[in-house]
Amino acid sequence: MIYSRGFDLSSNHWESLNQIAPRLAAKDHTIWGELAENEAAQRLDWIDLPQTSRQLLPILDALSAWSRELGHKRFILCGMGGSSLAPEVIATHYSKQLEVLDSTDPDQIAKVLAGGIAHSCIIVSSKSGTTIETKSQFAFFHREIEKLGKNPSNHFVFVTDPGSSLEAQGKSLGIKVILANPKVGGRFSALSAFGLVPAALLGIDVSVLLDDAEVAAKNFAQPNSEPIKVASALASTPFPEFYDADSIPGLGDWIEQLIGESTGKDGRGVLPVIVNQKSGETITFSQADTKSVHGPLGAQFIFWEWTTALLCFLLNVDPFNQPNVAEAKDRTAAILKRDSKQNPPIFEDEKVQLFGGTPVTSLEDFFGRFLAIPSEYIAVMAYLNRKSSEIHLIREVLAKLTNRPVTFGWGPRFLHSTGQFHKGGPATGLFLQITTHYTSDLQVPGEAFSFSKLISAQAAGDQEALENRKLPFFRVHLKESDSGVKRLLSAAKSLKN
Repeated sequence: MIYSRGFDLSSNHWESLNQIAPRLAAKDHTIWGELAENEAAQRLDWIDLPQTSRQLLPILDALSAWSRELGHKRFILCGMGGSSLAPEVIATHYSKQLEVLDSTDPDQIAKVLAGGIAHSCIIVSSKSGTTIETKSQFAFFHREIEKLGKNPSNHFVFVTDPGSSLEAQGKSLGIKVILANPKVGGRFSALSAFGLVPAALLGIDVSVLLDDAEVAAKNFAQPNSEPIKVASALASTPFPEFYDADSIPGLGDWIEQLIGESTGKDGRGVLPVIVNQKSGETITFSQADTKSVHGPLGAQFIFWEWTTALLCFLLNVDPFNQPNVAEAKDRTAAILKRDSKQNPPIFEDEKVQLFGGTPVTSLEDFFGRFLAIPSEYIAVMAYLNRKSSEIHLIREVLAKLTNRPVTFGWGPRFLHSTGQFHKGGPATGLFLQITTHYTSDLQVPGEAFSFSKLISAQAAGDQEALENRKLPFFRVHLKESDSGVKRLLSAAKSLKN
């Protein structure tokens, strides 16, 4: 089961959601309006996953046996957004080692390679098979496996939709392919093959996740159910805070993607803010806290999917499309084919370059002017190695300085989640992009670009999209990552409220 506590009971949305919830349980694709009907008709099978995913159990048992027979000792997941966030939560929750590669940062990729891949199982997850990050990662690791004299079919597993280019590629290479339900969108896929294949390979009993989800969901269509309560409260809370560190680490990041990408469009949306410290208004997953949603992990997955679908009804948006994610992909592809020109920096010293706005005299001066710009929220977007950088600490510093919601995203993975909200949600954000200089690089096999060029194009494409919307955007470029991060944090901490 799953329970909530501390949510406002005075919301006037309950009555309408009490009418909608039974229709959602019946997979009524007309709930979100005429414009959303076609998309919704192809995206509602997540509701049945606690039951229908049991069909995968024999396949997963055989896959796990195959992996054990080959002696895989290391499990690496190449995937973005919904293909990576849920498996990472599951692995962490069960104290299993899964190395999630959801970046095109060459340093992060090189670090994975340096750990040794001779006894690895590399899971490549993509619904379409065309995700540029995942395609590039596969091409790179496929070449590296072959360089070791290994048979790639003994080291890769593909998870994808039927009929995708990845399915065709897997079959041609003799690689094991596990097909997911094509009527489940990526961010609603935690209980599908995308979440369960990595879990099963790690030795996790995935039937427990399905059991817990099935038990919890039995009551969701009832009047005043738990998802109805929480969706009603979130509809009037544009930037709800979440804290997960002492209960289910990583669940907040998964919820951030689910809610932010599903709701952030048509100038509306709700954007979860993952915080480092909890207060009385912070949503946690521990029963001991004032405001919480508590229950087992499988129940949490289905609960928040229900909550998001109901919240989208209240906001009058299509929960299943992501038009501005596709825009970011298109801009990246265009920039890879041309040179991206950049205006001169507004400030430069031995550690950093600053771009955007009027000239400043120092990094501290920049932060003072940056934070003086009015906004309803601040988004920090760091195109750095998330496995080694401490830049995420800047989120809390800026939040204390401004008393505004501050979100933090690792690039390029946030492009598949909160990036939709940045561009499609309310135009009220203030944006700080952080990039770096790469001392080494890795070529993408079969392509004219390297990983450093790819991640730079992704950052430039995101910049174009935000600036074209006349949103306040600034970029800090670190001449060297570690020392630049220290300088940036020092400058921010030197300011006073």
